[in-house]
Amino acid sequence: MANRPVFIPLYKPEHLVDEVPINFQWNSGFAEVQKKKNIVALHDVAKSKGLFPLLEVSTKSDEKLGQRLSAFNLKIDSKIGQITIESAFQGSKVFKHGGPYTDIYKKDSRDAKRDERLKQSGDLIGFNYFGQEWSLIPKTAFYDWLFLTALQPHQEYLKRLFEYKGFTDIEFNPEKSINCQARTCALLLSLLKLELLNEVLESQDSFISFVLADSLKQNHSLDILQSQVFSVAL
Repeated sequence: MANRPVFIPLYKPEHLVDEVPINFQWNSGFAEVQKKKNIVALHDVAKSKGLFPLLEVSTKSDEKLGQRLSAFNLKIDSKIGQITIESAFQGSKVFKHGGPYTDIYKKDSRDAKRDERLKQSGDLIGFNYFGQEWSLIPKTAFYDWLFLTALQPHQEYLKRLFEYKGFTDIEFNPEKSINCQARTCALLLSLLKLELLNEVLESQDSFISFVLADSLKQNHSLDILQSQVFSVAL
């Protein structure tokens, strides 16, 4: 068995995205056919719980829209031209003992993610994207900002996403990762529905201040909330 989340847009300013864990039978193996089987298994169980239709957002998606929205394929305009979200994200990482390794910007997504320096430079301490610094809190803020900035010019096209109840990413394991392109798609829909996407992207400060409340409601922020409770108790 495996557990993967379905991300649902909530359309509420104070809570933008809900994360629904789904247990399903896992098909082991790294072949693409196995991953597609897992997508079907995940979606079938989710459908039995009323979560339908869903869009798989990854390179393994059966739908072109889901493939195009993958961080491996989606590109953002930068000072050096268009680069993939994956390369922008990995190349902006700042570690205790190095980074950002901006030459990664010019790599394809797969090579960017596999760059050995990302594993050899100590703990991640933040991000630096062409001189713009991002902290690790809110936890997914920088990744979400990259993704939403890339999609902002295509708002009419993205209204197709309203056809879906929620979003999945079969490659995302919440026990190992924090950032997820499926979650960002749910966030995008909430901001589009609330007509706030342009406003929150006006500046880094406005984006961080708006998404912070929602970030603290997500499972990935449980450690932050626990530390706050502990501090108050002391």
